[in-house]
Amino acid sequence: MEIQIVGGASNKIPVALVPFQGPGDQPRPSLTEIVGQDLLRSGQFKLIDPASGPQPSEPGQVDYKVWKGKGAEALSIGQVISLPGGRFEVRFRLMDAVRQVQLAGYSYNAGADQWRATAHRIADVIYEKLTGARGIFGTRIAYIQKRGKVFELKVADADGANPRTVVRSIEPLISPRFSPDGGRLAYVSFEDKKPVVYTQNLGDGSRHAVAAFKGSNSAPAWSPDGRRLAVTLTRDDNSQVYLIGADGSGLTRLTQGSTIDTEAVFSPDGKWIYFTSDRGGNPQIYRVAASGGEVKRITFDGSYNVSPAISPDGKLLAYIQRDSGRFQVAVMELESGQNRVLTDTAHDESPSFAPNGQMILYATVLGGKGILGTVSIDGKVRARLSEEGADAREPAWGP
Repeated sequence: MEIQIVGGASNKIPVALVPFQGPGDQPRPSLTEIVGQDLLRSGQFKLIDPASGPQPSEPGQVDYKVWKGKGAEALSIGQVISLPGGRFEVRFRLMDAVRQVQLAGYSYNAGADQWRATAHRIADVIYEKLTGARGIFGTRIAYIQKRGKVFELKVADADGANPRTVVRSIEPLISPRFSPDGGRLAYVSFEDKKPVVYTQNLGDGSRHAVAAFKGSNSAPAWSPDGRRLAVTLTRDDNSQVYLIGADGSGLTRLTQGSTIDTEAVFSPDGKWIYFTSDRGGNPQIYRVAASGGEVKRITFDGSYNVSPAISPDGKLLAYIQRDSGRFQVAVMELESGQNRVLTDTAHDESPSFAPNGQMILYATVLGGKGILGTVSIDGKVRARLSEEGADAREPAWGP
């Protein structure tokens, strides 16, 4: 995918990435290039050009005055050593150019097929040490890609690299969701000429139809322990929220009424379920205990709020808000009820939090084409991911 940065933090951290010293047979792109792309995509870093200066690979070779003079607050150094069997030992250190101390140091043993993953790990370490939040560059995303008349459920690195097709169909695929351990995907397929909820093992490709009842089966969401799914079914009435075991057993109905209840998601502690309902006349987001009981309305600002997503710490609610005909990503602090719109696009859908809770992945339309976007929870850092000749939609960020 092509990545375009369309916004960044006001105060970016200046970091110098000295190219890893080593043999000329290293895979391409280089570790330094991949790490730099990760950090730039976050919108939180400014890369200091290390050219025309010393190229240290060990702490004892670092002249801190030089790097402070270049404006760097931190410095990444390292080396790559060739090992038998086409493997490499990657030695990496992160140095504080101001305090003149080492912040982190790691050694990785990697093959060529683990090259990008190793670079993402290094970027995660730099991100965490300098921002205090966990990095997410080594995580994965899932999304639906439509090319011509073919639908594909894809899983890729967080930067869109290394995409692989999990399911391909001439019938629509929607609503992919990672299991809490990242080993399975739940999704909806129309291959049987009706929506059916499947779970699929990403390791061996095996899959199981979890909900294939009469009527519509849609909107799967995993419980935090991975044992159950919340799904939307029309088997008994209008669209209502049900709970079902991940193996398809133990179906129980959670919501009741003649209205449409859908898009359920669990809170991180598993105690609550947030969902979209028109029981108040217009679509809004509500909450109910996972054990059932009284339903409470959560969103009140505006006449149309849908597609809830809960941050990993349970403090924020992301959703799609319609305002003056524009569908945009909004976020609410659940304790205070304060909310704000994060995007400036008009056709947003499917918000999904990054595992560290600092970014939100979503789909939107730009130039008549479906693309993926990311936005920070303060709305300042934004990026777009797109692929030529394909529409991307329905994204989900993995654990």
